[in-house]
Amino acid sequence: MTLDPVLARIDQDLPQATERLLELLRIPSISTDPAFKADCDKAADWLVADLQSIGFTASKRETPGHPMVVAHTGGDGPHVLFYGHYDVQPVDPLDLWDRDPFDPQVEDTAKGKVIRGRGSSDDKGQLMTFVEACRAWKAEHGALPCNITIFFEGEEESGSPSLTPFMAENRDELTADIALICDTGLYGDNTPAIITQLRGLLGEELTITGANKDLHSGMFGGLAMNPARVLAKVIAALHDEDGRITIPDFYDGVPELSNELAAAWDDLKFDHKAFLGEVGLSEPAGEKGRRPLEMIWSRPTCEVNGMWAGYTGDGFKTVLPSQAHAKISFRLVGTQDPLAIRENFRKMVQDMMPADCAVAFSDHGASAAGQMTTTHPAFDQARKALSDEWPNAAAFVGCGGSIPIAAYFKDILDMDAMLIGFGKDDDQIHSPNEKYDLSSFHKGIRSWARILHEMTS
Repeated sequence: MTLDPVLARIDQDLPQATERLLELLRIPSISTDPAFKADCDKAADWLVADLQSIGFTASKRETPGHPMVVAHTGGDGPHVLFYGHYDVQPVDPLDLWDRDPFDPQVEDTAKGKVIRGRGSSDDKGQLMTFVEACRAWKAEHGALPCNITIFFEGEEESGSPSLTPFMAENRDELTADIALICDTGLYGDNTPAIITQLRGLLGEELTITGANKDLHSGMFGGLAMNPARVLAKVIAALHDEDGRITIPDFYDGVPELSNELAAAWDDLKFDHKAFLGEVGLSEPAGEKGRRPLEMIWSRPTCEVNGMWAGYTGDGFKTVLPSQAHAKISFRLVGTQDPLAIRENFRKMVQDMMPADCAVAFSDHGASAAGQMTTTHPAFDQARKALSDEWPNAAAFVGCGGSIPIAAYFKDILDMDAMLIGFGKDDDQIHSPNEKYDLSSFHKGIRSWARILHEMTS
């Protein structure tokens, strides 16, 4: 099957493809809010019907939470599984949106046309790039170039509670030669990226309690222990003067960057001053002696995501708070064990408690880092296909974020995963005024058509 007619069909049908995406974006499939359960069902039904219209055997599968969508079509050559998620983040604060987040439109901007609406980049626009590539192959050749399974979930934005049980229960049906995931982005505006490593994530919340009620700072200050002071001491102790994390055994399993990968990342010419400058900063604050890209792609972190105690309203209230709280996250790499780090972190904090203070913990998830095996031939095939479509050659890159599904494919289905996406850093995912560049949507469809062709040539 030849590629050129497929690419021509994609170009010709872009207006219709865009309208289909807008139709899907109008469904407010917010997974974390029970009020939108019917809308999540509606989005799953929409996808089932659309996939059936292009020849997939597609069905909605019920779970204890929101449904999965599974679709199959036969074909020669390799068997690939494509994953995406149809659920979206909440839209609050609504008053910061320039338009109704579920009334999407194509807008003209200084940088070109964008598709504006919740889910446009994360992840409906991205998953539809693959569906539209399949549609174009079917329209031109009456068949797809390989055996394809599609797997869409509806709980990615709310912790995926139904995902791993469903994968385990349907292991034989979902297992393929390789998984394709489209929930990432470009490197810059014109360099396609294939993610080869993802950081894991550990979330911890702690509450330090002193007195059994808030105290008057004039009557008790200087005599009673202040939990906010204890919390400040704990947080200050988590890093040394060189930016290294001080939790015992924290760096067990952290690999050093290989010379080959270091050279490849250096070739990307990452401008950390421009990157930080966009958010009003200038200097890297991580471990001394590390490359900026290394800090966000292949080094672990410990970050305070929130801390509060006492009176935080307008004006002033002179109290010693009874409690102080913090939320702390760890991004993990290599073979770091999140459960061992949790245990060591809690022991370190407990050992720092003075006589009149106690600490309680609650966890917010734990997932290990993911490392992709780039020896699979699909990686080089995809890199060539992407390089043929975009102005710059495709690059193997790391990702500072955490996408647990990649590790689940390996652990549960024994499959390698390849993460390729077309979002941009300014897409404002999870934020008001989310957008997806029309060029990302268009070239993303063409990219997947090229990848399928290259994998089956």
